[in-house]
Amino acid sequence: MINWILRGAVLLWALLFAIVGVQGILNPATFAETFGIGIEGAAANSVRADMSAFFLVAAGGAAIGALVPGWTRALLVPAALYGTALVGRLLGAGLGDVVDSGIVQAMIIEALSVALLLGSWWVLSRPAVAAAEHPPL
Repeated sequence: MINWILRGAVLLWALLFAIVGVQGILNPATFAETFGIGIEGAAANSVRADMSAFFLVAAGGAAIGALVPGWTRALLVPAALYGTALVGRLLGAGLGDVVDSGIVQAMIIEALSVALLLGSWWVLSRPAVAAAEHPPL
């Protein structure tokens, strides 16, 4: 039962970030509004490509890890992406970067994402225990 709940939670997570990635491809100004990134001139192309790639690869890895039996290691890809982003934000805060409520919110989302993805990988990668071995209490 817990496996289905985790798979559902990961798939909802993947859907959310796939939508963010597709929105960024179609209109990179959404990243400017959401993340406070200035995109003038050629920067729009870089923001469109790089930010969208981050979100779409993370969403794809999560969806594959949740849906394809035996591919739970794919959950480690988005966990690594969001973990790296979180470490970068923490490093920036420690080095004196401006930290506003938007940065704090992003750090919370990144930390929760890493916890969901690593926890799901841990649980889903374990062999199923037969119900006969552990009857209900």
